[in-house]
Amino acid sequence: MSYTALYRKFRPQEFEDVKGQEHIVTTLKNQIKADRIGHAYLFCGTRGTGKTTIAKIFAKAVNCQHPEDGSPCGNCPSCKAIAAGSSMNVIEIDAASNNGVDNIREIREEVAYSPAEGKYKVYIIDEVHMLSIGAFNALLKTLEEPPSYVIFILATTEAHKIPVTILSRCQRYDFRRISIGTISGRLTELMEREQVIVEPKAIRYIAKAADGSMRDALSLLDQCIAFYLGQELTYDRVLNVLGAVDTEVFSKMLRQIMAKDISGVIARLEELIIEGREPGQFVMDFTWYLRNLLLLQSSDNMEDVLDISSENLALLKEEAAMVDAVELMRYIRIFSELSNQIRYAVQKRVMMEIALIKLCRPEMEKDYDSLALRVAQLEKKIENGLPAPYPTDISVSPGQEMPAGADGNLPAGAYGESAFSGRQTAKPALPKAIPEDVQQIVRNWRSIVEELSGGLKNYLKLARPSLSEGGQLLLILEDEVAESFVNTEEHRQELTDAMARKTGKEVSFKIEANSTNQPFEESYVDLEKMINMEIMIED
Repeated sequence: MSYTALYRKFRPQEFEDVKGQEHIVTTLKNQIKADRIGHAYLFCGTRGTGKTTIAKIFAKAVNCQHPEDGSPCGNCPSCKAIAAGSSMNVIEIDAASNNGVDNIREIREEVAYSPAEGKYKVYIIDEVHMLSIGAFNALLKTLEEPPSYVIFILATTEAHKIPVTILSRCQRYDFRRISIGTISGRLTELMEREQVIVEPKAIRYIAKAADGSMRDALSLLDQCIAFYLGQELTYDRVLNVLGAVDTEVFSKMLRQIMAKDISGVIARLEELIIEGREPGQFVMDFTWYLRNLLLLQSSDNMEDVLDISSENLALLKEEAAMVDAVELMRYIRIFSELSNQIRYAVQKRVMMEIALIKLCRPEMEKDYDSLALRVAQLEKKIENGLPAPYPTDISVSPGQEMPAGADGNLPAGAYGESAFSGRQTAKPALPKAIPEDVQQIVRNWRSIVEELSGGLKNYLKLARPSLSEGGQLLLILEDEVAESFVNTEEHRQELTDAMARKTGKEVSFKIEANSTNQPFEESYVDLEKMINMEIMIED
C-alpha cells in the first residue's frame, strides 16, 4: 500500500476533530440541529486552516442519516460514500482551472436535478476568487435562488477579489490562523499515534514555522520525519532540515551589528549560506527575533506573549537592555522591507548583504529613524567628550594666549572645522613622483574597466584612481556597499588580471570607500587630472 501524507491521513472526519475554528464549528452544528441550513456559504481564510475540510464535514452532516449532535455519524452509507469521494451529492470544483462561463452553465444545468439519494446536493467551489467576471455574473441568479436541495460552499484565500454581489448572497465565515499552542498539541497527539519520538521544542518550532496553517505544519513534520527516518526528531535536526537558524546565531550576529563589525557580519552570513540555510527563512526568523527583543523592551510582562523557550529568555533580556529602541525599530523596518524584496530577487545574497551593511551604517540612510539614531550617537559622543586637536600651524606656549587677528578674533583655521569634527581637512599633498606602472594603469583605466564583468564594471566606472602615501595605486569608491562588493577575493583577482593584460605585469592596489563626507578632490590626489590619459569615445 502506498504511503499517505500526514495531512491527508489525519484530515478531520468529524467536527470534533477540527482544531482552532471553534467559532465556525459551533455555528454550523447549531444550524444543523435547528434545521436552519443556509443555501450559500463563503469560507475565507489563509491556506491550511480547514476551509475545505469543514466544507466536506458539513456536506456529510447535512446528508447523514443518523447525525449526532450536529456531527455526521460516519457509519451510514451516505457518510461512507462522501468520505470515499464517490458520492454524487458532493461536487468539488476547482475554480482555478474551471473558471469560465461554460463551467458555471454546467452547474446551472445540473442543479435542476434533485439528488438521487440523501437530502442535499452540495457544491464546494474552491479558490472561487479565480472565477472570471462573466462566470461570477452567470452564478449570481443560481446562487441567490437555488433549489431547496442545493447548498453552495465557496472557499477562498482572497475574499477581497470576490464581487460584492456574490458576498451579499452568502453567509461569510472567516477562518482564523491556528495558534502555535493548538498546532503543537495536535502534532504531539498525532506523533503519539504514529509512535514517532519528537522533542517538544522541535514540535514548537515546526508549529511556529507553519504560520497558522495546520496543513503546513503536518507537511513540515512529514518532511523532517522522512529525513531522519527511524530516529528521534530533535530541535537541532528540525533546524537542519528546514534551513533555519538557531537563536544563538542571531544573538552573535546582533552583537556584531551593534559593534558595527561589517566584515564579521558578512562572514557569518557566508557561513550560514554555505551551511545551506535558506535566505528567506533567515530573514523571517531574524525579523521575528528582533520583534521579540522589542516586545521585551516595551513591557515587563511580555514573557507570556513571547513564544520562546525559557533558556533563551535570559539571553533576550540581556540583549534587549543593550540595544536602543529606536535602533531596534530601524533594524525591523530594514528587514521587513527586505522580506518583501527578497521573494522576487535573483541575487538574494547581495540584497541580504546590503541590508546588513545598512544596519551597521545608519549614515547610509536618510530617513527619519536613521537621522534620529545618528543624532543620538553624536549626543553620546559629546557627553563622553569629542577629540579636538589643536591646529598644527599655530604654536602656543604654556601661559600664552592664543594669537588673535587684526579684528581681535582667532585667525582663520585656528580651530575651524577640524576642531569640532576631529579631522584635519587640509588639501592632500601632491606626490613627488608617480610610479610608471601606476601611470600606465591610469592612462588605460577606462579600457580596463570595459573588460570587466557586469556588476564589477558598473561599480568601477564610478571609481576614482588615486595614490597612497606609499606610492601604491588607490581606487576610491563611492560608499561602503561598493567597496564591500569590489573588495572580494574573486573581484580583486578579476581586476588584477585585467590590469596585467593591459600593462604586461601585475600591479598591486588598494580599494577604499570615500568615507570623509568631502568631495574627492579635497581628500585625495586626482591622478586622472595629473596624467595625460588616452581619450576614448564610448558608444
